[in-house]
Amino acid sequence: MHLTQSCFALKLPLLAFFLTPNAALTGTEEQYIAGHGALEVFNAHGFMQTPTWVQIWVCFLAITFLVGFYFAWKHPLARWTSGGFILSAAGGSMAFALLRLPFLGGSIALMHILCWLPGLILLLMHRPFLNTNEPAGFRIWTGTITGVILFSFIFDIRDAVIYIGHISGTG
Repeated sequence: MHLTQSCFALKLPLLAFFLTPNAALTGTEEQYIAGHGALEVFNAHGFMQTPTWVQIWVCFLAITFLVGFYFAWKHPLARWTSGGFILSAAGGSMAFALLRLPFLGGSIALMHILCWLPGLILLLMHRPFLNTNEPAGFRIWTGTITGVILFSFIFDIRDAVIYIGHISGTG
């Protein structure tokens, strides 16, 4: 099975859980088009419009975060990253609905930054990926998740700034 096909099999349940309720919760997205930009509705349709490399990246990102649940039983750092992942995925659309703000790609990026930053700070402060006293699997995962978050922030920071400018009327 081709990597994109196996990744697609994982995408459908993730999309159903994380992306489907967004527009229904806020009701302010009807004036925006579906897509993967900061000012577009990033729902299942928008996700399918993203380039293949982005779809594979999102799949890899989700798997990397989900692997953190395995380590969460014994490692507080894994609890911080897993908790941030859950909070950003489950709480984002609800938070923006309460604020009556459109839930777009930029708002997802903003949630990533707010929810993942505490875990990233702890990972960079403690650097378990360099600690030879830690189990090899945990070191590999902490190094990978640190890289995943840092790489994601390259795009998330830009999209969050665009989104904040849009909703504040300054962008």
